[in-house]
Amino acid sequence: MFTRVHNDDRARAGVLHTYHGDVETPVFMPVGTQGTVKGVGPDALKDAGVGMMLCNAYHLYLRPGTQIIERAGGLHRFISWPRPILTDSGGFQVFSLSDLRKVTEDGVEFRSHLDGSRHQFTPERVVDIQRSLGSDVMMVLDECPAFPCDEPAAAASNELTIRWADRGRRRFRDTTARYQHHQLQFGIVQGSTHESLRRRSARQLLEIGFDGYAIGGLSVGEPEELLYEMTGIVAEELPVDGPRYLMGVGTPENILRAIGLGVDMFDCVMPTRNGRNATLFTRHGKLHIRGSGYAEDFSPVDSECTCVTCTQFSRSYIRHLVKADEMLGLQLCSIHNIHFYQWLCMKAREAILAGRYMEWMDRQIREMNLSLQRVT
Repeated sequence: MFTRVHNDDRARAGVLHTYHGDVETPVFMPVGTQGTVKGVGPDALKDAGVGMMLCNAYHLYLRPGTQIIERAGGLHRFISWPRPILTDSGGFQVFSLSDLRKVTEDGVEFRSHLDGSRHQFTPERVVDIQRSLGSDVMMVLDECPAFPCDEPAAAASNELTIRWADRGRRRFRDTTARYQHHQLQFGIVQGSTHESLRRRSARQLLEIGFDGYAIGGLSVGEPEELLYEMTGIVAEELPVDGPRYLMGVGTPENILRAIGLGVDMFDCVMPTRNGRNATLFTRHGKLHIRGSGYAEDFSPVDSECTCVTCTQFSRSYIRHLVKADEMLGLQLCSIHNIHFYQWLCMKAREAILAGRYMEWMDRQIREMNLSLQRVT
């Protein structure tokens, strides 16, 4: 299920074993909320070296619905993606609909953001939905408290998450995977920014026993120093020979620092969201391609990058497409950003295997931040 290949202090290089293939870690999973990474097709994802993508059970349950996906033969066939898929439970999306949902001991009652229809997610129902999808890794239903959250409220929320996790794990064990392949299930550590709650949450989930563990409830508005502090605390509690997943994080620097704290898996909408806003990540900082200074800049976005955006097109041409509202411009930006995030994790793995991760990380962050002042 997970093989730890090498440690460089706390940073880890490993392999996550799934039915649809092995995934080398550290890994960044592009977000394909509705079964597609916005602006980037499956072939472009494979060309970028994407080993695993994330889809969202909440959105796919509402549209097109699990029955259609079942008739298609599962999510992999439906979206023409042969490599591993992780599905989020949809808990974060449901809890973000604060005016459309009601939390009870049984689960969450909510109204669809599409048509207002009423639905209920229970820990068991979320497992059933993800069985229908056939993802390689499924997440349990959890409650994600907002920031800031005082300790009593965070404690009550976490206890509910633990009870739901136990129910979800029992449902997982009592059911079988469809489409003739096995699935993995991850628990989610909560506890807001309170150290004692984070440690308690991790230990309670370990008692239940999951195939892997995620760190949830971060990157929701807390200062970066708390993001890193909580990540490091939870990583200390999690098994050394199991995968660790930091949900919804984040910037290139966030990812590199979290790898240094012992995290293996990441997802975030940032690469494609920035791409759709004509912002590109490079080895030398961000590049805002709308700027007039790029009108006659015929160099590639990043001269060291091997993606189609950089090998075939100039900054000038991409700026022209963006300014002309041509769809291709923002697609090329998104393709490059996905490629950059894959490159970042690949180089991080190489540095871990070479035993020089922290030195490489510090240099990479310093270069990106110094150059950021020059190119933006």
